[in-house]
Amino acid sequence: MIEEKVRKYLEAMLDIPVRMEEEPGLPEEYILIEKTGSGEENHIASATLAIQSYSGSLYGAVSLNERVKEAMEKIVEMDDISKCQLNSDYNYTDTTRKKYRYQAVYDMVHF
Repeated sequence: MIEEKVRKYLEAMLDIPVRMEEEPGLPEEYILIEKTGSGEENHIASATLAIQSYSGSLYGAVSLNERVKEAMEKIVEMDDISKCQLNSDYNYTDTTRKKYRYQAVYDMVHF
């Protein structure tokens, strides 16, 4: 599962909690990963992942998002990931829960 590979990779690279869903007891800064789509052609899998960076301030969320982008540039060094391209990133503050977050969306090819 590509989400788990990316989760483990980012957690090791950034040294902060990276999860696939909210859970109790998370610190102020953490990352959530969500697969928003996937496909397969000629036995080669592709996926679109949304990586949400949470922090206690907008500046913190932007900074964490930049760290995520730097780490994701190097994920293609893993043997089973052949493409990782930033689709877009933007302010995605959760106004309902009043939590600052930024979201980076990636198109990936993996096997």
